[in-house]
Amino acid sequence: MGGTAVIEVEGRRFRAIDVRAALHGDFERLPVVLRLLAENTLRRSSAEEGVRTIRNLRHWLKDRTLEEELEFWPQRVLMHDTTSTPALVDIAGMRDSLAEAGVDPSTLNPTLRVDVSIDHSLAVEEYGRPDAAGRNLVHEYRRNRERYRFLKWAARSMETVHINPPGTGIMHTINLEQLATVVTTRDAADGGLPWAVPDMMIGTDSHTPMVNGLGVLGWGVGGLEAQTVMFGMPTTLRIPDVVGVKLTGSLPRGATATDLALTVTQRLRARGVSGEFVEFYGPGVSNLTVGQRAVVSNMAPEYGATTGYFPIDQHVLDYLRDTGRSGFQRRLVETYARACGFWLDPEAEPEYTWTIAVDLSTIELRAAGPRRPQDLLALSGIPAALQGEDIPVRAPARDMPVFPIALAAITSCTSTTDPRLLIAAGLVARKARALGLRVPEWVKTSLAPGSPAAASYLKRSGLLEELGAVGFDIVGFGCTTCIGNPGPLPAPVRQNLDAGRIRPVAILSGNRNFPGRIHPDLDLGFIMSPPLVVAYALAGRADIDLATHDFRAGGTKGAPVALEDLLPTQAEIDETWEAGQDPLDFARDFSAAAGHPLWSGLDAPEAPRFPWDPDSTILRRPPFASATQGSQLGRYTAHPLLVLGDDITTDHISPASAIPADSFAADFLVERGEDRNDLNVFASRRGNWEVMLRGGFHNKAVVNRLGAGIPGGLPVAHTVHAPSGEVMPLWEAAERYRRDGDAVVIVAGERFGTGSSRDWAAKVQRLLGVRAVVAGSFERIHRSNLIGMGILPLVVPANVRGRLQDLRPGDRIEIHAAAGTLAPRAGVAVVLHGANGGTEEFTARAAVETELDVSLLRAGGVIPSLLRTTIDSARRQRNGNETL
Repeated sequence: MGGTAVIEVEGRRFRAIDVRAALHGDFERLPVVLRLLAENTLRRSSAEEGVRTIRNLRHWLKDRTLEEELEFWPQRVLMHDTTSTPALVDIAGMRDSLAEAGVDPSTLNPTLRVDVSIDHSLAVEEYGRPDAAGRNLVHEYRRNRERYRFLKWAARSMETVHINPPGTGIMHTINLEQLATVVTTRDAADGGLPWAVPDMMIGTDSHTPMVNGLGVLGWGVGGLEAQTVMFGMPTTLRIPDVVGVKLTGSLPRGATATDLALTVTQRLRARGVSGEFVEFYGPGVSNLTVGQRAVVSNMAPEYGATTGYFPIDQHVLDYLRDTGRSGFQRRLVETYARACGFWLDPEAEPEYTWTIAVDLSTIELRAAGPRRPQDLLALSGIPAALQGEDIPVRAPARDMPVFPIALAAITSCTSTTDPRLLIAAGLVARKARALGLRVPEWVKTSLAPGSPAAASYLKRSGLLEELGAVGFDIVGFGCTTCIGNPGPLPAPVRQNLDAGRIRPVAILSGNRNFPGRIHPDLDLGFIMSPPLVVAYALAGRADIDLATHDFRAGGTKGAPVALEDLLPTQAEIDETWEAGQDPLDFARDFSAAAGHPLWSGLDAPEAPRFPWDPDSTILRRPPFASATQGSQLGRYTAHPLLVLGDDITTDHISPASAIPADSFAADFLVERGEDRNDLNVFASRRGNWEVMLRGGFHNKAVVNRLGAGIPGGLPVAHTVHAPSGEVMPLWEAAERYRRDGDAVVIVAGERFGTGSSRDWAAKVQRLLGVRAVVAGSFERIHRSNLIGMGILPLVVPANVRGRLQDLRPGDRIEIHAAAGTLAPRAGVAVVLHGANGGTEEFTARAAVETELDVSLLRAGGVIPSLLRTTIDSARRQRNGNETL
């Protein structure tokens, strides 16, 4: 199999897996991501599995696609607070179940390191003032104190769980700046030379591939899949198709990494990427910094890919130096990557499943919107995109345009992790301030960097004051607007919106602009680079071509100012960065934020089992954290609970944004003593299954096609209970079906579950009693989460998708999915029974990729599988001890 090689760094010797020797002449032909997967399998799996994987990779080269599986063993797991909370609540509930079965609850402990970043809960309450960040942090602790105490309990009771407190930054920025090693070392079990191994990981957020920009192989998974990995199981995947994106040339003046990322997103989505690994290669890669690469890698879920990988090269070493990593670490990375064949060769032409080419010199200023990140626009195309929107029928507002910019947010790990993008925004602010330009009062401005180090290098470069002068004071270090926590709309916008006079627009440097994601009352949003966010904020309106717009220096009668006058050159950006950076900032500022008194002073329980408070509206023991939850496979006839169209996102299924005061979730909370005007966001309530159940499909963009006259998603999703013909809230109908012993399924169109890696989007469907989802196609992570909750995803043939969209109350769907016959990608017989007595038969495909998927569905999902395994192991051990 090729065995091992020995490398030496500063007199220290390490073993390394010799993948080149195992693959012989085929090594250079493989994409780097497949070489890394081979290394992982050879090092961690059995010898038999290693031989099979090498054989399969050779077969992959014949057609550059293969249906065979391999095992992947990540070294660590990364989570944010709103995915970790439900996962850790599951573990707390599972520990209760173990204790009730007579098993020591502390035996359930993650075997991998789990890093949790508290970055998704920060809301923009205060803005446009120098102390906004501190004031928002106080609000955050006030609203989330109970949840943070729970996370602290998890870290105390599980030694492998590590919490990065509020204010330390966004999880993906922390991953790049603090956690990622690129290459790490491990002691050998046999006592011999230690191992040098690539840093490989998974994260419970779809933007985990951001670390691919640093040469670290990692991707996003659902929280349920992460739980299997946390407890010592590999994640299995089909040997991926690998798309090669060949980069040539260099970015021209004015073009940013954001413009490149949006262009790549549009190109790959148009081609139809869905779950493939993407790898960037070619001479143009050498002309992109790690910060720029990370922006492109971050958008992998937006272009439909599992990864967006850039190999290791000198830029990686430069980034490690600039963020304060040691000289030894940099030399280890270079020595290992060169010796083991993971170093970038810009002239190499590996074999890919298919390729596209992108000439960096052709990239121009771009935006995406107004509803999807793949809808690429030139700046001149924004007014045309808005012309097709409904205009308010009432008299226009006197004090603002019809399409005012309500939110202008420099936000998201996507862009704020790259210092040069923040510096570019600061330079626009400096030029604007010098010219006397001001942001209109109706625009809510915010700057939320991914790292506390940003405050240091912006202040040192003199740009922090400049940004504040035009309203972009730092509001905190977290996801904020990008995840749907922008805080309330400005009062003038709120008043005119309620009066029906305007269509407010969000401008943000984030990664998603789905209707209702950024703010529940906004369905128009455009993604763009941070410098353009500042420029549009200054303009105050979206229905203009900013490239030809005249800003007015010193007011409406001042001299005209063009966008070109505001945008900095690359030389200005580089010069400012060099003058403002200090590698010590990153560790020093992170450490200071981690030691904040609000966190260190937070008390938390210390016990193997979490002490649930029966009156809590934040944390409730989940009913599905039980070994009694069984398989939902079999042959059954079901009522469609919902019939949905294309592009139903996880935000639509399980929102993260503010809980509307007029919703059933709000009613539930108010009945339990909560303030209707201060309910926080759905993401903060993910530890309470009853709130999340009532929030399922709570989005005004969700249209249930099951019958005419059904209300939309606001104030809450409704459906028709077919036996009675009554229209009722979705969760009430589901309970009625359950009580009567009737099965239910969901019918959907293309790309069901696109968006965030939100396990609650699958959990809420299990709570609704859904046994299968019948759809045109599924987004990768949501498909995995459905299986993790024991729900069967079925892909229907194209010729019947239109018929399914016409289902009406009384129509039923018969599914033949016996546990004994289910297999990866197997055909599943389906029969449509019309209310009029007619039938129609077809064969769907089980969207089940691996044997592990099959075993999880047979077990009823991840949680019952883990519980039964733990209980059986404890009983065997106890019986063995009794025998002795």
